[in-house]
Amino acid sequence: MDSVEQGLTSQPPQEAGTPGRRAQGRRRVIALLSLLGATLFWAGNYVVGAGAVHSIDPLSLVFLRWAIALVPLLLIAQLVEKPCWRSVAAAWPWLLALSVCGLLGYNLLLYFALEHTDAFNASLINAFNPALITLAAAVFLRERLTPMAVAGVLMALAGVLIVISGGNVGRLATAGFGTGEVLMVGAVVVWTAYTVIGRLAPRIPPITATAVQAAVAVALLAPVRFATGGLAFPGTGSALASLLFIAIFPSVLSYVLWNRALTVLPAAGAGVFLNLITVFTAVLTILAGQVHTAAQFVGGAIVVGGVIVTNARAFRRKHPAGA
Repeated sequence: MDSVEQGLTSQPPQEAGTPGRRAQGRRRVIALLSLLGATLFWAGNYVVGAGAVHSIDPLSLVFLRWAIALVPLLLIAQLVEKPCWRSVAAAWPWLLALSVCGLLGYNLLLYFALEHTDAFNASLINAFNPALITLAAAVFLRERLTPMAVAGVLMALAGVLIVISGGNVGRLATAGFGTGEVLMVGAVVVWTAYTVIGRLAPRIPPITATAVQAAVAVALLAPVRFATGGLAFPGTGSALASLLFIAIFPSVLSYVLWNRALTVLPAAGAGVFLNLITVFTAVLTILAGQVHTAAQFVGGAIVVGGVIVTNARAFRRKHPAGA
């Protein structure tokens, strides 16, 4: 908002090298570092989550994740965004739907998928999400779908099939899909629904919306978790560390850093950084000693390429500062 207001003033533009231009440059650098931090922590959710599901069942993991993240999210929302809670409460049907699809549905499917497939494979399938969102927006939101976007969606889908089949797409006709891959595709579909609903929902400050959705997720999951055997707490120090990482870094800090960056950078430009989740996941898993296949790298490159082609118009579009 400040950037837009500054652009409407009658003051002459500042010369390169002035304190104002340097301050703007520092803001952009901080915003870029914020995007890198957010995507790195989201990638960490795949890697750490893949280990955590071996000691904490997915239902307990999702419940504990948002229960721990809830308090800092509410505090940050109140201090930074100062929302009108009456307006937030009025949007409860939308927030309920968003919580069920995003914080519950997506994360449950992701953690169940990580019980059957590795973190890099899951992140590669998840990379198809932006292309599917573009397709869903055309169907449900009547957004224009260009021939290039269609080509990008098909390209990204081909990359996903290469990843799922291990490089032998014909094998899918006889062997079918693996459990982890099917669950991860389900997670992508659920997140697409979350995104479409989010575009239709009333405008609510993003951290506030996340905090309320976390509260809804905890309230909905608590009776389910206790009715199906009770809550499973981490039994080892490493499991506790994994839970705290997931509850703090990808659940709180990623959202704060991402939304902080969007006050400086346009959304389309920031969206490009989401592809780094797969890159960071690959690097983290390689550092952890995991061996990847050629099919994963080739399929992943095709998926990312398809996403870029799908969103080519958004990348070329000029956005005013503060958009």
